[in-house]
Amino acid sequence: MTAEGTQVPARQPVMAGSVGVLGGTFDPIHLGHLAIADEVRETLGLERILFVPAGIPPHKPDRMISSAADRVGMVRLAIADNPAFELSRLEVDRPGPSFAVETLAELTRAARARRKGADLTFILSDEALAGFPEWRDPARILELARLAVVPRAFTGATATGRRVWRIDDAWVGLHLPDGAQRVVFVEAPRIAISASDIRRRVASGRSIRYLVPPAVLAYIADHRLYSGMEDRGRLTESNATHAS
Repeated sequence: MTAEGTQVPARQPVMAGSVGVLGGTFDPIHLGHLAIADEVRETLGLERILFVPAGIPPHKPDRMISSAADRVGMVRLAIADNPAFELSRLEVDRPGPSFAVETLAELTRAARARRKGADLTFILSDEALAGFPEWRDPARILELARLAVVPRAFTGATATGRRVWRIDDAWVGLHLPDGAQRVVFVEAPRIAISASDIRRRVASGRSIRYLVPPAVLAYIADHRLYSGMEDRGRLTESNATHAS
């Protein structure tokens, strides 16, 4: 999978008040999520990254997922050692499906209530960007936040072989002509880890060490998450959680 287009400088100065928003089912959160978040933060000069576990992913409303308490607990443990990472319960505490536009609007209102500007960057994969025009109110999302697009490592194959995404400036200009200046590509690490594979490995008794932080590994074991369960299918990873 490739993502081509305008590449930002290797690192930008930290901008006070700037926030990156990384939404996801996080079932479980893994090292790929953390590496992407840190790379975007450093590359774009963001002051902090907000991890937003989804309440009900709108793209999979009938899919079984772990409880909000478990997913929030794992995120909290995973980010505890990074002062630039923060957890938001905004979506798990809000009833109904989790839509990006509603989350970004609420974060904007909260910033204005504190008499601060809302400098938001919404982090998503190139695969998620391919479906972005079909999300709920994409134009409004681009008003509320810029998009930081990261390459998604290939983690599977289709019936016809490897799937390749070509998302670049030309694609953005064609599909998002009014928001092209609000989209930036970040060459983040391509770590081929998926939450669905982690769940399958746990269910089959295989190790997930080095795929998740040690504290998350212990949490999964202590709470017997995924053990003995049938695979619940592939959930769209982190940045695609809000793809509706």
